[in-house]
Amino acid sequence: MRQAQTLNEAQLRRVLHYTGSRRHPVRDRTIIMVSFYAGLRAKEIAALSVGNVFDEAGAVREQFILSAAQSKGGQTRTVYLNQRLRRALVDYGDTIKLVDPQQALFASQKGGHFSANTMCQLFLDIYKACGLKDASSHSGRRTYITRLANKGVGVRLLAALAGHAHISTTQRYIDVNAEQLANAVELL
Repeated sequence: MRQAQTLNEAQLRRVLHYTGSRRHPVRDRTIIMVSFYAGLRAKEIAALSVGNVFDEAGAVREQFILSAAQSKGGQTRTVYLNQRLRRALVDYGDTIKLVDPQQALFASQKGGHFSANTMCQLFLDIYKACGLKDASSHSGRRTYITRLANKGVGVRLLAALAGHAHISTTQRYIDVNAEQLANAVELL
């Protein structure tokens, strides 16, 4: 099975720009950002509730616990949110009602949680419209892990952030390209 395409900065900007033309621009942009800046799987994004991300006062949390039911493999894990993603979530929070912590963070057309498959389809629709034929719902996650690895974050830390039990799984996510190889030999 082919791995999902990792996106470079220009491709990510193109995707984020495109979401502005969709029926739910702020929601879709925020979904993309959660994928790329928190490294969550489509299933995990679909399962997020308002209470995961927003506290009782309506402020965006710096981190939250993803329950075993929300994650793959039946393991809980802590999800850390960087400043850029927290700002996007603040903007998104301004567009939704934050009264029920159990409500879906990202509501589907029917008003409830997306299914994992419907969330995957949303990603595919966006990427296809942007001309990214090898991108999938896992592209944000692979890009997240690859970017952190390229910035020198160790594989054990990456595995913890990704919720992987084995570092060998995390290593398969890291994309290697010619530019990285050329830069690596210049370190000598």
